[in-house]
Amino acid sequence: MRIHHVGVAVADLDAAIQLYTDLFGAELMHRASNEADGLAAAFLRAGGAEVELLSPLREDTPVGKFLAKRGPGLHHIAVAVHDIDKAMADARAAGLELIDAEPRIGLHGTRIAFIHPKSVGGVLTEFVET
Repeated sequence: MRIHHVGVAVADLDAAIQLYTDLFGAELMHRASNEADGLAAAFLRAGGAEVELLSPLREDTPVGKFLAKRGPGLHHIAVAVHDIDKAMADARAAGLELIDAEPRIGLHGTRIAFIHPKSVGGVLTEFVET
């Protein structure tokens, strides 16, 4: 298993980017948004690790609801997989509940799928095909 990135929900994307770059020396690699999902994101690299800062474009989005309920903080962990279809089939066979029935394209431009937090000790977990 290899952690691909850690997703952090933030209310102010620009302020969070500033914090991570100034305080931790992270390098801003890429920014992206998805109007349909109501999400803006920044991808930062710090050494060998990647942090994905997530900010809602609207309150009625999953990240918007997350912030309203829990406030800013850890949103998800993402695990790199070579074959997302196999990873999803293995997860289903192990009795895990998937949020996504089929892989979809994420903001990294790769196929992703999420496992429901109740199946993984309360942590939203994402498969990222690499």
